[in-house]
Amino acid sequence: MKKTPKQFWPVFLLLMLALLLAACSGGGNDASSGDDTSASTSEEASDGGDLILAVLSDASSLDPHGAKDVPSSVVLKNIYEPLVRTDENNEIVPGLAESWEPVDELTWSFKLREGVTFHDGEPFNAEAVKANLERLLDEDLGVPSYNLFEMITNIEVIDEYEVQITTDYPFSPLLSHLSHNSGGMISPAAIEADYEAIENGEDPFSVVSANPVGTGFFKYESWDPGSEIKLVKNEEYWGEPAHVDTVTFRVVPDSQVRAADLETGNVHIIDPVQPNEVSRIENSGVASVLRTSSSSLSYLGFNAEKEPFDDPLVRRAISYAIDREAIISGIYEEYAIPATGPVAPGIFGYSEDIDTIEYDMDKARALLEEAGMSDGFTTSIWTNDNPQRQAIAVLVQEALAELNIEASIEVMEFGAYLDQTAAGEHDMFVLGHSNPTGDADYQMYTLFHSSQKGNPGNRSFYENPEVDSLLDEARRETDPEQRKEIYAEAAQLLTDDAPMAFLLHQEYLNGIANNVSGFDIDAAGIYDLKNVKIEQ
Repeated sequence: MKKTPKQFWPVFLLLMLALLLAACSGGGNDASSGDDTSASTSEEASDGGDLILAVLSDASSLDPHGAKDVPSSVVLKNIYEPLVRTDENNEIVPGLAESWEPVDELTWSFKLREGVTFHDGEPFNAEAVKANLERLLDEDLGVPSYNLFEMITNIEVIDEYEVQITTDYPFSPLLSHLSHNSGGMISPAAIEADYEAIENGEDPFSVVSANPVGTGFFKYESWDPGSEIKLVKNEEYWGEPAHVDTVTFRVVPDSQVRAADLETGNVHIIDPVQPNEVSRIENSGVASVLRTSSSSLSYLGFNAEKEPFDDPLVRRAISYAIDREAIISGIYEEYAIPATGPVAPGIFGYSEDIDTIEYDMDKARALLEEAGMSDGFTTSIWTNDNPQRQAIAVLVQEALAELNIEASIEVMEFGAYLDQTAAGEHDMFVLGHSNPTGDADYQMYTLFHSSQKGNPGNRSFYENPEVDSLLDEARRETDPEQRKEIYAEAAQLLTDDAPMAFLLHQEYLNGIANNVSGFDIDAAGIYDLKNVKIEQ
């Protein structure tokens, strides 16, 4: 091989350097790289820029104590911070509390970060923690996540930066519950203003939702309901600040419009990508798809307080009539796994040893005959503006027609859907429930304990004293292995009683522009935008 002349080395090195930079710039798109979009960081990405996300649904509230749905949580996560957080392995890590330790079997002591201020300039301290937790425990407010904190009996301020929390009984998942977005710390001044508004006849949570004030790395700027929410960088953030200047959550219900906006550069991130759009985006040359396993349960719920769904035989019959594999292959294009119970793999309390309900139309007919319903009945299926849920409703409708059950489908805007299912106005409904705490208590207690009927989460209005007893026992058990056994027993009872048909655990699919790096989404579908950068 001929040697490169000495005088040509400078030019040669410059060419190699240019090629290397081009390879690192993220300008190309490898369809196989969709599993790790955040890893394809551009060498030229820098601070600044206006990040735009196109999302399916608007938030229902910007008060963390007043909402725990995912469309709200993805915004709240970036405005507010809890005492502790969970990492990618569901391990508890510091948040606004630097450290914590048990004082006795009922009491935990938390050392708080010093020098943290809320967006309105109010100091974050032990008194602020006390004000927030007392608000979460105020039964008159109707806090949706009250069950996460109801075991707390006392919050004691030890000094300016130490607070002790005491529970009614030893409660193993307390730290996990404190990591939930609903434990986000709100400015005490904003809490006080909200209470004053309630005294003047306004709705709880309305004042905080209209002017959210947290300690997070982004601050609230504006909200045009049904259109967009805009946040701005918190320049006085106590830790490493965010990189982008602003974040806009733009509500775009049409998936094709979201995909087109991503491809044309009108937005940087879309949530969600529809399964049938993955290859299109991967081959666009300007974006890729981030796939993330989820803890979310998709289910068909029954209103157990209405006939004929008050009969477990009818509920089981319908559950047997649903072909989960057909849903996963035909609707989700394999970007999901079947649900064998209420809890996803990877969540504490998940059990493989459950006798599951699988597709069997003969068994479905036999159960309906046993229930005296072989001639069928007329009912309805509710769902929201989620394409997969709408498609599931159609598939269930077609399956029920084979059982002489005539089911109409009603599609509702997400906020109205939550309100009306919480009020128990439905027959059947398609919905999902994620698990941001990583503990079975979050899903199983919320979805199935009789004390949680309606808005807290039990939209099936299901009541079973034996299930209640097991879920209460699991909360009080301190031995992890014993807790797992209790949850496995409860899961089997729930499968047999069928207050809902467990369908699947989907993968989250997010479209990310090639000039964006640092996007992170957890197993509950909540994303953290602090580390996002845009190539300028």
